[in-house]
Amino acid sequence: MLRFLGHGHSDELGPVCAPPDREAAAEALRQTIESGKSDLFLGNDLPGGFDWADRLGGRVLERTESPVARFEGESWDDFVGARSTKLRRRLRYYERGLAAHGLEYRLATDPARLEADLDTLFGLHAARWGESPWFAPARDFHEEFAAIALERGWLRLWFLELDGKAAAGWLGYRFAGVESHYQSGRDPAWDRASVGIVLLAHTMREALADGIDEYRFLRGGEDYKKRFATDDPGVVTVGRATSVRGRAALAARTARRRVRRLIS
Repeated sequence: MLRFLGHGHSDELGPVCAPPDREAAAEALRQTIESGKSDLFLGNDLPGGFDWADRLGGRVLERTESPVARFEGESWDDFVGARSTKLRRRLRYYERGLAAHGLEYRLATDPARLEADLDTLFGLHAARWGESPWFAPARDFHEEFAAIALERGWLRLWFLELDGKAAAGWLGYRFAGVESHYQSGRDPAWDRASVGIVLLAHTMREALADGIDEYRFLRGGEDYKKRFATDDPGVVTVGRATSVRGRAALAARTARRRVRRLIS
């Protein structure tokens, strides 16, 4: 089976290229698929807005939501003003309430403090979500990459602090005019104060102020993402079999997914 490096852990995959070069990259990928060195190509979570199935001679096996907020040169007030009245009121109400607890937003910028900051993030993530099968087991990778990303100006690791202690954390990356929201966590003791949404809104406000064009929420159609999103190109999984064995494997995969859907 031919797959992209990072499948399972990554929210979006595909040939490493700039968006305008996708035609050329897709043609190179098609040639690789047709080289006869594999029975089945499985392209997980390819970025939407491009007809990968047609270019690769395969078919779409599934589509997953992947919301995006695109900033059109407006101010933060303009952007939030175009969202729901309920959301605007909620953000103002909770941010004002948190001010009574010495609300501070802190961006991780000190390499000497990065290890401790990541400890805090992993702790907040586990406190809210438990031991994630994707995030915590890959901690060594995330620590190594975060250090490189910080050095190169890609890392965005934010904390919302109350009474001098982190109550929520947000991990993302900024690259080529795009900010991507990768992971987060929060102290359940502050759930009623909506610290997660307040911190998320702050990261968007800062991205917009810094001239970022696009804020990606990545894979998954959770309601909190849709409240802020302006579009959803989604991600698609494309399959193409190149042998009898590959066609059998693809048919079996499709059948298993149908059974899981019926059970759920």
